[in-house]
Amino acid sequence: MAFWGDRARRARNSIAAIILAATGGPALAQDDAGFARYMVELRQQALAQGVSTRTVDAVFPTLSYNPRVVELDQAQPGNPNSTTVSMFAPYRIKHVDAARIGRGRSTYQAQRSRLARIENETGVPESIMVAIWGHETNYGSYTGDFDLLRSLATLAYEGRRRALFSGEFIAGLKMLDRGVTRSELKGSWAGATGNPQFLPSIYLRLARDGDGDGRADIWNSPADTLASIANYFVNAGWRPGQPWGVAVDVPASFNRSEVTNRMVSPRCPRVFERHSGWRTMAEWRALGIRPRDGRWPGDSVMATLLEADGPGKTAYLLTSNYRVILDYNCSNFYALSVGLLADAIAG
Repeated sequence: MAFWGDRARRARNSIAAIILAATGGPALAQDDAGFARYMVELRQQALAQGVSTRTVDAVFPTLSYNPRVVELDQAQPGNPNSTTVSMFAPYRIKHVDAARIGRGRSTYQAQRSRLARIENETGVPESIMVAIWGHETNYGSYTGDFDLLRSLATLAYEGRRRALFSGEFIAGLKMLDRGVTRSELKGSWAGATGNPQFLPSIYLRLARDGDGDGRADIWNSPADTLASIANYFVNAGWRPGQPWGVAVDVPASFNRSEVTNRMVSPRCPRVFERHSGWRTMAEWRALGIRPRDGRWPGDSVMATLLEADGPGKTAYLLTSNYRVILDYNCSNFYALSVGLLADAIAG
């Protein structure tokens, strides 16, 4: 009898262990309790920053801790001590492929009247707007299905970048005060939303009404999406009439030590440390650099050299407009792919 009692207890304990493992167990319960306490603090911050009581009272009871968001955040690559340098070619194959180019050209043609008007108003090329849309959400085919406010509240609670994510959470509440619906506030686990994948603070600052209906609808309106992307680029310093860069050949005799970049960027230093120092196009030409397609920007245009696949492969001379693309997403591979996709769409 005692044997069977012990056996039953062991079975119950095993079942309990399985349930705890499946649900996150005490650790998840602890996170839920800590999350609830932090929400009291975050609620007060939101009210202090001007969010309406109506919005706060509607949103906070619906929030809960999302462990999946924390898992995704903690799985992000980027060891600051890593010395590994990746090559661009594999990334390019996946992100500037025939399907994305084809959809980009179709989108470009379908939106030509809107694109031409926006380019005329802002100076941002039509193809660049479309390429950003293509890279961010595959032209709107997937914009993310995470509850934005739940994700941002969870990331703020996690604390690794609390100042960033608490600010974005409160910006999301302000979007609701502006008339955005809770159902529209869906997006990536990291808090980006809509066709251009704007963070809430970016939406508040830079989203634009492109179709004249009085609302910046970056979820459903192509006109608003494109106008908002263009406005972002204008705000970041896009220079009309200047290319983002050109593909070039570097001679075997090239002395890279003569063009070493000795400046350290305060933002995304690992991205910029792969770039050379800045020279005029005339100076690069004098050093033996040659454009692959024969086209060459004006001699006075400043550019930096990036050998994204190492010596002996296609390199790129990049202008200040390339740095504007980096402002959208601080990754050389992303920015190069946007520029190359834009060229393919327009080509």
